[in-house]
Amino acid sequence: MIGGRAGHPHPARGFRHPGRVIAVAFAAAVAVGIGLLSLPIATAGPGRADFLTALFHATSAVCVTGLVTVDTGTYWSGFGQAVILLGIQAGGLGIMTLASLLALLLSRRLGLRARLIAQAETKALSAADVRRVVRTVVVFSLATEAVVAAVLAVRFATGYGQSLPSAAYYGVFHAISAFNNAGFGLEADNLVQYVADPWISLTICAAIIVGGLGFPVVFELAREWRTPKTWSVLTRITVVVTGALLVVGTVGFLVAESGNPGTLGPLSTGAKVLAAFTAAVMPRTAGFNNLDIAAYQPETLLLTDALMFIGGGSAGTAGGIKVTTFGLLAYVLWAEMRGDPDVEVGRRKVPGTNQRQALAIALLAIGVIAVATFLMEALTDFTFDQVLFEVISAFSTVGLSTGITADIPPAGQVLLVLLMYVGRIGPLTLASGLALRERARRHQLPEERTIVG
Repeated sequence: MIGGRAGHPHPARGFRHPGRVIAVAFAAAVAVGIGLLSLPIATAGPGRADFLTALFHATSAVCVTGLVTVDTGTYWSGFGQAVILLGIQAGGLGIMTLASLLALLLSRRLGLRARLIAQAETKALSAADVRRVVRTVVVFSLATEAVVAAVLAVRFATGYGQSLPSAAYYGVFHAISAFNNAGFGLEADNLVQYVADPWISLTICAAIIVGGLGFPVVFELAREWRTPKTWSVLTRITVVVTGALLVVGTVGFLVAESGNPGTLGPLSTGAKVLAAFTAAVMPRTAGFNNLDIAAYQPETLLLTDALMFIGGGSAGTAGGIKVTTFGLLAYVLWAEMRGDPDVEVGRRKVPGTNQRQALAIALLAIGVIAVATFLMEALTDFTFDQVLFEVISAFSTVGLSTGITADIPPAGQVLLVLLMYVGRIGPLTLASGLALRERARRHQLPEERTIVG
């Protein structure tokens, strides 16, 4: 058989190495961003950005991370900010489109239900399917961003005295940054000055959650929100784990930070709840900060580390190992504790291949973070809490920081660039590679149990 092993469907031929396509596409986008941000017109002051600054911010934008070494609103000119915004948009749309097309491909390759992709009911990966998925993802993304931008623009104009052009620009910038889970802001303190403003905080949180849930989940919820029993395993795990983590995060922030004068302490009771909820949404992985992270209690930093590591939904704009990976491993643990022979989510059995894939992604992510933390500790003089927070934030493409990013030496910033790139393409590339490599074996070796624990 020409072009592949027998039994492989023709649609998979063009995607035999989807990881390479993803890696090259993101690298090309970063390269374009570097070139544009290196132009003198990209900076607000005289001269031009040095290569490392352009590299760092182009990568942070395309990988929708939000870590910065210079202030976005003052260092970059309007042209530079537009380049960053286009990088965010390209990165976010690219992630959602590639992940959605991958899900469509896998529905054909592995026989999964094609309705994981909202507009692709067919089981054939044809040109029409690709066009339909791409068109729907783009329209959905732009429409959501437009609504969020309009709401924010009205608030910026009426509540903060901005002119209509300025309010509109602020609305568009923050809407795109929020929906794509990027976390870039135009103010030096990001969203700290809006910490008690429910209009801005909740609108941005809504955009982050919708973008982080993922295209397949959002459209399945839109069709079948009245009948949870019919939800796919993907939607069920994403919704349940996302809701649980938001509750745990909000309560955790309230308990740890309510008496902290540097964060929630000075706020009223209502403002504390709003700020705690917003702070719990941001690590999922938006990167906006509505509180001074440098003033966090150690236990709050640890909670945020955990939320950043888990991240958001699959086929969405969020990073991390994904709530589906975390949720599936939780179901595996629960089944093992109960002595159940199978892992069941709702009324469906999860195949062993999915369980192994989730375990592989989680363990590899832990390994990358451990090695990067070790290297960063050797390169800097910051505390372990600060270094671990920065590394997880970069790998999970979150963008939150305790304020040390600009003070990290060049070698450490290059390491963060690599972490952002690997963290953005890694989970998707690994998931696709593991899934597409799955094949039946015609023989089995003798079974032998070993001692575990």
